[in-house]
Amino acid sequence: MIKHKKPVAPLLIAILCLTAACSNLLEVQPLDELSTQTFWKSESDAMRGLVGVYRSGKDPHGQGTFNFFSGNTLFRLDLTTDNGYEKDKQITDFNNGQLNASYGVVNSLWSSSYEQIAKCNNFLENISSVEMDEAKKTEMAAEARFMRAYFYFNMSLYWGGVPLVTNMLTAQEANTIARNSKREVVDFVLSELSSAAEQLPESRPAAEHGRATKGAALAILGRLQMAEGMWVEALQTYKSIVDLGVYEIDPRYKQLFEDEGETSKEIILSIKYMENDYTTQIQQAVVPFMYGGWHQINCYNNLVETYECEDGLPIEESRHYNPDKPYDNRDPRLYQTLFIPEYTVFRNRLYIAHPDSNPNVYPDQLTRRDWSGYALKKFADEGYQGAILNYGGDFPVIRYAEVLLSYLECQIEAGLPVDRSLLDLTINQTRTRASTGLPPVTTTDPAALRAILRRERRVELAFEGLRLFDLFRWKTAHINLRAKMYGMKLTNSPENYTKFTVDENGYYFVKELFFRENVDYLWPIPQNEIDINPNLAQNPGY
Repeated sequence: MIKHKKPVAPLLIAILCLTAACSNLLEVQPLDELSTQTFWKSESDAMRGLVGVYRSGKDPHGQGTFNFFSGNTLFRLDLTTDNGYEKDKQITDFNNGQLNASYGVVNSLWSSSYEQIAKCNNFLENISSVEMDEAKKTEMAAEARFMRAYFYFNMSLYWGGVPLVTNMLTAQEANTIARNSKREVVDFVLSELSSAAEQLPESRPAAEHGRATKGAALAILGRLQMAEGMWVEALQTYKSIVDLGVYEIDPRYKQLFEDEGETSKEIILSIKYMENDYTTQIQQAVVPFMYGGWHQINCYNNLVETYECEDGLPIEESRHYNPDKPYDNRDPRLYQTLFIPEYTVFRNRLYIAHPDSNPNVYPDQLTRRDWSGYALKKFADEGYQGAILNYGGDFPVIRYAEVLLSYLECQIEAGLPVDRSLLDLTINQTRTRASTGLPPVTTTDPAALRAILRRERRVELAFEGLRLFDLFRWKTAHINLRAKMYGMKLTNSPENYTKFTVDENGYYFVKELFFRENVDYLWPIPQNEIDINPNLAQNPGY
């Protein structure tokens, strides 16, 4: 497997970008005259170059940049939505009505995307000179094309049209390049993913987990087709993945996001990390303060309320729901995804959280913070015994569960009939897995199924980086992200409660989201890029 080892000096000589303004995004040049003459010679060189194609820079919070192929970034994308927020408010501008062209997170995602694209371009321009087996060479080139298409897919989704760079540029070219249309970018990605899928293997041995496969290329192709409303084409793409017969739903759920589940047949593509070497800060971010973490991530009650009751009905319809004991009798994935105050036991200790910073009220500083009360448990590996910053668990980018839910959505949106056999093939596999055990869906009414499907996607895929993708393509972000957000339940008698602001049901008020319908569906082009290159036209509203 590609476990990103740090000692890659020859790779750095070959592919690191210049550090000057726009040039470091779009132009790749060797750092000395010897790099291209001495590096691209052997299969070993090619493999080290391929590691660079997959490997992003270090991760956030003093560890590097935001990157679409970083686990620390992907789960944080959900913090731009109605699923939760970050304690340090690093990414709050996405939904507070203040997103602007100088926003650091947007700038980082833009620059890191072009840095990764530059690595791919450099690899593709040099792989032909390497003396090695031609079949291996073709496969490795397909991996680089897949990764390049992956970044362009994300950029087209959030920025629309962007400069479509497929070769190394001079400084002058990089600083004068214009944006391609979104249609041009989308067509390029559709073509590249389709071609890569034909050249990538259907499966890989355990030692190669983390490298792209046919299923991975098809899954990203399906995402793009869904985003573009190409329902019939996406339906066929997802059917092709199912027909491969390579993947299956794991009876476990929580373990899929821990070391234990790294080799599960449900994982189609993951970002590889390595304990004590190329590590991830996810454990530090999600584990609550009382267990030694930072409790960076806070979840909204809006997400909690999305989880059905154990009878498979939403809380407003289920007889199992007790508003005074709202956490009882719920979808087991709720307990596997979130820390719930005075309900969750982790490492043999009851989780406690108070939204009060006053030490005279709550003297225990480990539970006293200004937060929603709910923390993210999904990636908290309870069995990990090492140093929290040395964690090396992989991050799943694509799971078979997503493929099955997308398959059903395409059938619904294409206006094609749905029968029980299709439900059992798709949504009922995620709902009835052994660790979830919800009743199967039986309705075939399209409107009812659409609501159930969208609820299931939010719950099943929470904090895997897909919530914003879904809200954008459904065009519901201006509805879902323009509302008041609440945290934990503080009282069953809200009419007599005055300590904190609560809603009519006693839930703690956290913040209000202000997504701008006419602006925020596209992110701004970084202002520092436009200052250097005025040919980069800005998106409307910025």
